[in-house]
Amino acid sequence: MFRRLFPLLCISLLLAACSPSLNWREVRPAGGELKALLPCKPDHGNRRLSLAGQELEISMVGCEAGGALFAVAVAELGSESRAMAVQVQWQANLLGNMQATSSTNRPFAIKGAGTALEPVQLSASGVRPDGSAVMAQGVWFVRGSRLYHAVIYADKLRAEMSEPFFSGLEFQ
Repeated sequence: MFRRLFPLLCISLLLAACSPSLNWREVRPAGGELKALLPCKPDHGNRRLSLAGQELEISMVGCEAGGALFAVAVAELGSESRAMAVQVQWQANLLGNMQATSSTNRPFAIKGAGTALEPVQLSASGVRPDGSAVMAQGVWFVRGSRLYHAVIYADKLRAEMSEPFFSGLEFQ
């Protein structure tokens, strides 16, 4: 009996070893003008948040894979001129929620983004509510009256997570 099951067990283990933990697929967040890549089947959701004195409807797509959480959010601002204030508070909320111990900002390039807000990339380290370490890398950019935010949270960020995720953001 074992002799017949052993080859099947070996084949099963080989197939499991070949299945990637990051299986990238194209998604389109609310509005459809942005193409993003997520490494797993996304969940979709909406949430109302108060940012910079405005009640905003935030639409999100996201998933967890390879020990990381990936998400892309879109907020309809009504006017591009509101983008800076909303982005500043959104970034402050992210840093506060993860009790950031360090963070850096740098420019982010995305073709087709608006000019009212320079696209920015944030990298930060902090702690989760349970006290475990967490790293985050996120970007904010605007197009028209929509503010976009893409972010990864992980114990340790690796290039095979961040490179396809951020380079996969593209306006159509």
